[in-house]
Amino acid sequence: MRTRLLPLLIVLMASVLLALGFPLAVSVAAAQQQGVVIDRIDDTARFAALAQFITERTHGYDERRRTLQTELETYDSVYGIRAGVFYRDDSAMAKAPATWRLPVEGEGREAFNEALLGRRSHDPPQVWPWQDGRVVVASPVVRDGDVIAVVVIDSPTAQMRSDTLRGWLVIAAGEVVAMLVAVGAAIRLTGWVLLPVRTLDVAAHDIASGRMRSRVAASGGPPELRRLARSFNEMADNVEDVLEQQRAFVADASHQLRNPLAALLLRIELLALELPEGNEEIASVRTEGKRLGQVLDDLLDLALAEHAAADLQLTDIGALTAERVSSWRPVAEERGVRLRADGAPAVTAWTDPIALSSALDAIIDNALKFTPADEEVRVTVASGSECVTVVVADRGPGLTEQELERVGDRFWRSSQHQNVRGSGLGLSISQALLAASRGSLAYERHEPHGLRVTVSVPRNGPHG
Repeated sequence: MRTRLLPLLIVLMASVLLALGFPLAVSVAAAQQQGVVIDRIDDTARFAALAQFITERTHGYDERRRTLQTELETYDSVYGIRAGVFYRDDSAMAKAPATWRLPVEGEGREAFNEALLGRRSHDPPQVWPWQDGRVVVASPVVRDGDVIAVVVIDSPTAQMRSDTLRGWLVIAAGEVVAMLVAVGAAIRLTGWVLLPVRTLDVAAHDIASGRMRSRVAASGGPPELRRLARSFNEMADNVEDVLEQQRAFVADASHQLRNPLAALLLRIELLALELPEGNEEIASVRTEGKRLGQVLDDLLDLALAEHAAADLQLTDIGALTAERVSSWRPVAEERGVRLRADGAPAVTAWTDPIALSSALDAIIDNALKFTPADEEVRVTVASGSECVTVVVADRGPGLTEQELERVGDRFWRSSQHQNVRGSGLGLSISQALLAASRGSLAYERHEPHGLRVTVSVPRNGPHG
């Protein structure tokens, strides 16, 4: 979620900085040019004052004309700016450099024509740093209310463009610094906002994995997420209470029903003494009574399995599996089934050894129960990077795809196995025991026929 939220914030902040930076850059360029234009206007005003009292079209020596020419030449040599005073017919009163002439068209001609109307020329178009443009400013020379000449200054823009570019570099550096600060702030902000979400995710995963006591500390993040954390804790408390009541009810019910059932079975045995030997009804009642007793015992085991906390230990899975296979081998030989163990002889993982032993007992018992004589049940231990697996593969009739989706449900049994002894709770108990110790069960078909049950336990401890 952070990888999706952080780019959104960065793009938003970059857009804001660009939206502020572009107008600022334009204003810097405009300010630089405006400064140049104002300086040139002041210069044109000074030259116009000098030219105002020069006798028109005087030939020969004229002190005022000579002073004006000297000022223009000095201005050109010092600043490298072309300047001149031109009569209305484009002839020069004075100019520097001497070879410079008014352009026939373009910005210089437009500024000259506008000054002839008695007003200073408008501001020239904006010159950008990548353009090799010039700034032309023209002012009229007025005497007795008439425009007698025009002062024209044609200025290069290299220095102005260089100053503008330096201003832009400062703005760009400021934008980069502001962007870095904004990215750092966005990272801190997203971390602050998403920390309760990550904590909620971890707690929800723990509860989904069976660790019902996992809770969220509602002390950080925005107020809305703190309220969500408190609501989550209340929900988890209520769910834990409901599950605890359910476990207590199952345990109490199974425990309380055992005494009446035992008394009922005793009365049936007393009744059987007065009936002929081999009565089929009495045998059927005995069988159902024993089955009911097994169901009650399994219910009590399931309630205890869901309630008990796992005792995680670093366990030799290979040795434990070999021990369980050795314990079940006499039963397999009695039924004519070959029970074999192979795979890694010694591999360790973190699990509750008692829970894993009980789960393997239930799985191997099922495999032997449904595997016909002269067939094989193979138990394989394998080690992976993240977990250790114990695969129990039998050669029984197996299950259909629809039945594989329901295997492990409480009291569920395949329609083709209804006459086989059992309560339908063995795999449910195994799943509960393994879930408490961070393990899992998986079921799949074993080709050409049979069932593969995979027990997975993590190699890493509860704290990584």
